[in-house]
Amino acid sequence: MESRKPPPSPFVDTYVVPGDIVLDLSEMTNQTIKLGTGLRQECDTIQATNAGILRLSKPNKYWVESSQKRYVPSVEDTVLGIVVDTKPDNFVVDIKGPNLAFLPVLAFEGGTRRNIPKYEIGTSIYARVVKANSIMNPELSCMDATGKAAEFGELKSGYMFDTSTGMSRMLLSSPTCPVLEALGKKLSFEIAVGLNGRVWVNAPAPNTVILVSNAIMRSESLSGIKQKAMVENLLERLS
Repeated sequence: MESRKPPPSPFVDTYVVPGDIVLDLSEMTNQTIKLGTGLRQECDTIQATNAGILRLSKPNKYWVESSQKRYVPSVEDTVLGIVVDTKPDNFVVDIKGPNLAFLPVLAFEGGTRRNIPKYEIGTSIYARVVKANSIMNPELSCMDATGKAAEFGELKSGYMFDTSTGMSRMLLSSPTCPVLEALGKKLSFEIAVGLNGRVWVNAPAPNTVILVSNAIMRSESLSGIKQKAMVENLLERLS
């Protein structure tokens, strides 16, 4: 009798964190799977030891593709950038990619030569990647696909910090990731997340900005349960 192939893990191509159970071996008899980096066997389960994307190479090799600091731009990515230079036709923006990005001065809702934004060097912006390839500078826009400003544009005040691209994707995932869910139940704050590994946080109280930023930076290597426990601990110190 021919043995069945092991069913793929339902977590393939999704973000996992240390402690996540990605396979239940008790449901797989007389079958062999190969484990790559970021995974280990614990009794009858396979658990993640690194944060990243669970990958499967058919027929049966699993590994975790770890988060990276380096960002490779892709069309339709939302990014957090910092203006590093201004030109007559473009703002030059650092988006943590291999090349600086160009943000045309007219790439804003209702943009004309008469109402060009006055972005100084160091201005933080939230933008959308509209052109990206390996041989040219990426092009950004502060409009959505319908030409509206939506949430794009300058990010005033607040605090921006770097994280890994994997962490950014976790923060943007649905349902809401545990650290943001726990913070949102107790605190009032604004957040913008760029797929290029940057996060911006703003709140009425400076200590809230510090707490939220610290919680996010500490959460990448933690399981969902530990993320919530860590937030509770930080909140107790704040009170």
